[in-house]
Amino acid sequence: MRKRILAPIGATLLTAALLVVAGNQSAQAADTLLSQGKPALASSLENGESPAIAAFDGRADTRWGSQWADPQWLRVDLGATATITQVVLQWETAYAKAFQIQTSPDGNAWTSVYSTTTAAGGTQTLNVNGTGRYVRMYGTQRGTTYGYSLYEFKVYGTSTATPPPTDGPGYVYANPPVTGVVPSTEIPPATNPPVTHREFQANCSVSRTNLNDDPIVFPGLPGASHSHTFMGNRTTNANSTLSSLQAGGTSCITPGDKTGYWMPTLLNGTTAVQPDGPQVIYYKSGVIDYRSVRPFPPGLRYVVGSPTATQDEFRNAPGAVEGFECGNSSFNWDIPANCPAGTQLNARYQAPSCWNGIHLDSPDHKSHMAYPVNGVCPTSHPVAVPMIEFKMAWPVSGNMSQVRFSSGRGFSFHYDVYNVWDPATLAALVRHCINGGLQCNPRGFDLYKPERGAALNENYELPR
Repeated sequence: MRKRILAPIGATLLTAALLVVAGNQSAQAADTLLSQGKPALASSLENGESPAIAAFDGRADTRWGSQWADPQWLRVDLGATATITQVVLQWETAYAKAFQIQTSPDGNAWTSVYSTTTAAGGTQTLNVNGTGRYVRMYGTQRGTTYGYSLYEFKVYGTSTATPPPTDGPGYVYANPPVTGVVPSTEIPPATNPPVTHREFQANCSVSRTNLNDDPIVFPGLPGASHSHTFMGNRTTNANSTLSSLQAGGTSCITPGDKTGYWMPTLLNGTTAVQPDGPQVIYYKSGVIDYRSVRPFPPGLRYVVGSPTATQDEFRNAPGAVEGFECGNSSFNWDIPANCPAGTQLNARYQAPSCWNGIHLDSPDHKSHMAYPVNGVCPTSHPVAVPMIEFKMAWPVSGNMSQVRFSSGRGFSFHYDVYNVWDPATLAALVRHCINGGLQCNPRGFDLYKPERGAALNENYELPR
């Protein structure tokens, strides 16, 4: 089957990326746009440039696209029960001829509030009457030979949710905050040789094992969490603070990286399996304009993924890269049942890379961070920071039926980051490797472009 070709994203298009499509004027005055920026899932994705969240980002140049088959669905989680009064669908050329708009209280049982078999695409404004936390478009017949494709899926109504606070317990403020930033929509100019990577590595070994502590989720509560495997800082425990971590040592090859990294412990039956040797933690650009990426502020902390994620949520998460792999088996969304003897279990997972510029932490340890959409940070989180990607490897193979995480099944994999880099060292690596468009090792040296030099000396420290 011929792969559908997408028009390249040009500078003019990206400049318009932040224009928010105005709400339909026929919406009732009391109604609120409930869906923008909310978590989204889809039955399938056309390719990596058509994520589910793109239909809820308020941008007319991004879209969700499905595989070329029936049926398909696109779902948004409004976060709380709402009375739904209107749905606006802005279709790309690939539209639904027959579809339903459905609501659900729990994401499982669905009630249809609108149905048609004669739709013609374009922009549809549908007045509906329903309630639910989840709303989805369920397509049963495509209008073209392609899949389903939506620029925008807007849900209007009245929610029972109270507006989230921006102050109070759980919020930690950056001092100073980063304000006045507009997300970059620029495309860096072409270079010769071309820029293919924008990254550097932090190689860190296990520093503490099988400790039921989590200073982000359960601060000051030793033993309150499931078991974690810690890398980087050698002192991380339930009572850790920025100052205590700054005073600690590190298992990272770069002395200036005292960051605390941790993840649930992998178990084979009742035996803990620890990653062997230095693990690869990438610091990359998550945005198209890699020149706009800034270093993390000291003390920024967040959780990536969720121990309560379902397999679908793990598979469709913006941070899922390759899932689990072993031997020649890859893109598994749970731990494989068997791995060839002598291989190892690998996992790759990406973190959000857009920061709100205000909070170092938030009550859910996630809201102050966001994923970019099609390479541009949302206006709510305009500050582009390094995108961390865990690439973990555990020495376990053969029968994997008893292999799991302390948090549960494979799709419960998640990790925590508590930034304790030496600011000058991190700034040098970000500037030289990410902003400079290089593929760097922990020294900040690109083997393929040796003429560009290194950011750090042979001891992985700033040159004196």
